Amino acid sequence: MNAEARLRVIKSLHTVIWAFFAACVLAIPFVAWLGNFGVVLVLIALVAFEIAILALNSWRCPITGIAARYTSDRRDNFDIYLPEWLASRTKIIFGPLFLTGLVFAAVLWSTSRT
Repeated sequence: MNAEARLRVIKSLHTVIWAFFAACVLAIPFVAWLGNFGVVLVLIALVAFEIAILALNSWRCPITGIAARYTSDRRDNFDIYLPEWLASRTKIIFGPLFLTGLVFAAVLWSTSRT
């Protein structure tokens, strides 16, 4: 497999992983609204695991380093199939969404227990 084909595979994998974690973040408030706090905890744990991986890698996805082996391109989306504006703002967008979802879920959980 040539470098271009490997990069396409890496970008595809990275995009699927990104979509999974983005879906987890977006699902937290909806699942909390439904009152399924066991699932909310699983979603939070999955996202926390992703955050830990990013933190241990200087807030950079480890897949980025793998993709960098196969191209000299260093645009914000060289390693993922996202628009460049979104790739460059993922943490800025999904960080506050995650925190808001956590607060929302915590409020719903605390009120459901009374």
